[in-house]
Amino acid sequence: MDHELDARGLLCPLPVLKTRKRLSALEPGMRIHVMTDDPAAVVDMPHFCAESGHGLIDSREESGIMYWVIEKR
Repeated sequence: MDHELDARGLLCPLPVLKTRKRLSALEPGMRIHVMTDDPAAVVDMPHFCAESGHGLIDSREESGIMYWVIEKR
């Protein structure tokens, strides 16, 4: 089962901090779908995944909202 986190309206570093907290409760291989609208997330989320070792499975932008799929590793 995938999990969701709506981080719209939150500014750096809150989207990453909330994503990290939610991922900590998941088992390896589980995924979380995150929505952000903070422009800094375009840099912050990929950097967070690379630094923490989690998989950035997908990212896309639609109408100013970024959608991220991150897999816990």
